[in-house]
Amino acid sequence: MGRGDIKTKKGKRFSGSYGKVRLRKEEVEQFVAKPKKEKVEVKAAPKKKAVAKKTTAKKATTKKKVTKKN
Repeated sequence: MGRGDIKTKKGKRFSGSYGKVRLRKEEVEQFVAKPKKEKVEVKAAPKKKAVAKKTTAKKATTKKKVTKKN
């Protein structure tokens, strides 16, 4: 009744086999409920009126005068 005995749990563990004495655990199927989707009503966004872009007068670019220090 030790590791070499095939009819005992200890012997089954040693040899790596399963049988009547050392049963495997039954696999239980995991059931995960899917979340219910809520119905969301999507309202159409109100259309925006086209707004004319304002034109701005461009500023005249001026060149900076470079002065040399003596």
